[in-house]
Amino acid sequence: MKKLCLKLTGALLLSTGLLVAGCASIQTDASGSRVMVSPNKPPKGCKYLGQVVGNQGNFFTGAWTSNRNLEEGSMNDLRNQAGKMGGNYVQLVTNRAGNTGSMHEGTGGMQQTNVTNLGNAYACPEHSFNT
Repeated sequence: MKKLCLKLTGALLLSTGLLVAGCASIQTDASGSRVMVSPNKPPKGCKYLGQVVGNQGNFFTGAWTSNRNLEEGSMNDLRNQAGKMGGNYVQLVTNRAGNTGSMHEGTGGMQQTNVTNLGNAYACPEHSFNT
């Protein structure tokens, strides 16, 4: 019985930790904090590095995360991905919000549970942003 209680307590603590982690937005890392994101074409002289995808949330943790944190975290994840590629500019191509929900006999509901951003990463000369 004591072992069962310890296992249940451990599972409860793990679940609580996952829920709390699901509520916060992804933060930018050192390389991601230097990345500019815009829907505009990159400045002249930039080198295309590839596509990047930023995402936050899923059907489980998204229900416990505010829409603001889902959107902010997804954008920060996009910046981090571009930064890891050596980029400092992302041309945002598309963004989508996913909804999860259920319907049963005319009742139920939907809620935003994830946000995904897709963009093209570029390495631009630093002087490109001063004009």
